[in-house]
Amino acid sequence: MAGFLDRAKEQAQHALNQGKQKVDEVHQHRAGNDLLKQLGAAYYAEQRGSGSAQATQDALSALEAHISAHGDGFLRG
Repeated sequence: MAGFLDRAKEQAQHALNQGKQKVDEVHQHRAGNDLLKQLGAAYYAEQRGSGSAQATQDALSALEAHISAHGDGFLRG
């Protein structure tokens, strides 16, 4: 009986870890999309004359930092 409970506990812990990993992936994906949207908005504002090149560069740097840390998978989704 103890072996069964140990295996059940291990399986539950494994499922919990997989769930946490998936939640982290979703958060990273959303953060990447938000940064991409901010870059687009900064570029658009710059082209319209109401933004600055520095704001566009800052948004690009933030996006590149996110990609370096988490990958670019959000760009394909």
